Amino acid sequence: MRQGNLDQAGDGFAAVVRQAPTFAEAFLNLGLVREEQARHDEAIAAFQKALQLKPRLRGANLFLGIAQFRTNRLDASLATLRKETTVSPKDANAWMWFGIVALEKGDGDEAVRALDEAAKLSPDNVDILYHRGRAHLSVSKDSYARMFKADPKSWRVRQILAEANADAERHMDAIAEYQAAIQLAPNEPRLHEELGSEFRAAGKVPEAEEAYRKELEIDPDNVVAKYKLGVLLTEKGDAAQGKQLLEAALKVRPGLRNSDYNLGRAEMALDNDAAAAEHFQRATKADSDPDILEQTWYQLGIVYRRLHRMEEAQNAMATFQKLKNQEEENSQKLMRRYQAQPNPKSPPAPQNPQE
Repeated sequence: MRQGNLDQAGDGFAAVVRQAPTFAEAFLNLGLVREEQARHDEAIAAFQKALQLKPRLRGANLFLGIAQFRTNRLDASLATLRKETTVSPKDANAWMWFGIVALEKGDGDEAVRALDEAAKLSPDNVDILYHRGRAHLSVSKDSYARMFKADPKSWRVRQILAEANADAERHMDAIAEYQAAIQLAPNEPRLHEELGSEFRAAGKVPEAEEAYRKELEIDPDNVVAKYKLGVLLTEKGDAAQGKQLLEAALKVRPGLRNSDYNLGRAEMALDNDAAAAEHFQRATKADSDPDILEQTWYQLGIVYRRLHRMEEAQNAMATFQKLKNQEEENSQKLMRRYQAQPNPKSPPAPQNPQE
């Protein structure tokens, strides 16, 4: 069986069970071979016999449930896999297959619960993460469909349309939907914050600032809006107020994205070069965003030069140039791949780093 000689393995295990008809493990292995041979009904019979002989035989319910699933016996498969999760509650594969079958049966909530449990047990399993994503997407689609049906004029409908447009980088459409949502629910928290982010993505800086400030009027404790406004003010030249907002936000939530980079920029604008260098140094180790990392090394080179740390400035600029060359090389590869397509569409516009 391990060498893949399934016919010989099947004959061998069949001979074993004839000679030892109470040997549960032999029936389990026979079932595994028959399942690999796509002889599902025979596999099911072998797994059932193994469980009859040893009801708590590890893995037997799992493989029986999989075989039942592959023969479209979904109710039986769910019942069998539920038994396996009871017998082996730490088996991530059992929870994964339970979730897969529940999703196939149309029970998104049950699938989400099972696949969330599987992900806790095996957080880096790509198959589990894939099916978990499918399950959550199914539940989301169902929720949105019910929402549209229940109240198509709700501000929530406008909000979800805005989020969909934002995800697709249709920023002007997203702005229009957020504005429509705000007309229906002018004091709802987070709507102005998201509107501000879309204004900023569209290059409308004054409108973005106004939206962030309005959000903070509605919800003064919105840490993310405070942080985004701090980044925006730093970029437009008001580094003193920008730094104040950034530090206030980070005091509440220290792990906000690109925090050291943005604080470094604020300190740099205020001519606090030593403090800026410390923030940029941390950002080179913490930030994984390629655009931010590239800019961090560039700014760090400038700060080192101001501090007369010329060797470090040269090293920082050399690292910046290396990252920039890698970015250009990757862009050229993408362009060549795009040009090689039979009917190429317009390539996506390059994105500027955001906060």
